[in-house]
Amino acid sequence: MGESDPVRTLLREIVLAIGMISILVMALWAHTGSMPPLVVVESNSMQHDSNGEIGTIDAGDLVLVHSPDSKKIITFAEATNPDSPDYGYESLGMEGDVIIYERNGETTSTPIIHRALFKIIVAENVDAVDGECESGTLWDDICVLTWSVPGTNQVSVEKINFTFDGDDAGKYSCGGVAAQHGSSWFSVENYTPANPGYITLGDNNDCNDDQGVFEFAQGLSSLHSGMIRPVQNEWVIGISGAEIPWLGTVKLMVSGGDSPGVSQVPGPSFVFLIAFIGVILVTPMLIEPLFNRILRNSPEMIEAERENAIAKIYSSEEE
Repeated sequence: MGESDPVRTLLREIVLAIGMISILVMALWAHTGSMPPLVVVESNSMQHDSNGEIGTIDAGDLVLVHSPDSKKIITFAEATNPDSPDYGYESLGMEGDVIIYERNGETTSTPIIHRALFKIIVAENVDAVDGECESGTLWDDICVLTWSVPGTNQVSVEKINFTFDGDDAGKYSCGGVAAQHGSSWFSVENYTPANPGYITLGDNNDCNDDQGVFEFAQGLSSLHSGMIRPVQNEWVIGISGAEIPWLGTVKLMVSGGDSPGVSQVPGPSFVFLIAFIGVILVTPMLIEPLFNRILRNSPEMIEAERENAIAKIYSSEEE
């Protein structure tokens, strides 16, 4: 019996730990409507400060993932347009939502977590004839004649032309290579999309958008289908919610393959992570004596000790 007690205790602790983790995951699933409900951020493309910043997305952070079916995606263009009902909406340090999506719908490519800068929608279209268009852009068996961009002055246009300068749309300033060439604001010139969808951009990427619509943008590529196209709704895995700082660094430490590991994690994040783990380990040791003292001084405990003392007196007298 004595030899089996430690084993039973260990099994009980393991079962309790699994149960608590399961309850936490199920609660997060119920809250976000997405499974898995958390993702680990691997790159610094959304980083706002070189030392990291709580409230924005840094490499090594955990981010809650809300189902795209549970809420509307609000773009930067809509959130910065005073005439939009979504004006002023912010998420993770800037206006607009941050989305997680598959590159051109490919499940084998690493998903991207970037901000939805603006959305391109079909304005006018006609049916394609034998899979061909006399005019416009062929997409999904229709010929798209004109496009619109909510939150901007682009309404039913053949080619998209506008600047995030506060007039055509909200302000989005550029740095890096763009600024060296005198491009102060993100702009789109004579762009004909291959399909409707979201144009996305990392907050830390100096106007180098994923789809390459900005003049000095290089864009990103997928594994099998080349340059990333505007993100269609069915490619969106989730919408980023609250950020849980530092904890994802543990996973990055053991990541392999194409993962950058911890190379892009801000230095202070390691310090905060160690401090957080230390607090978790020390807190029970500090709380237990306090609880014991409170219990010892409680009326119930005092009464129990009194009854035990009386019981011992009677038992000794009987002997």
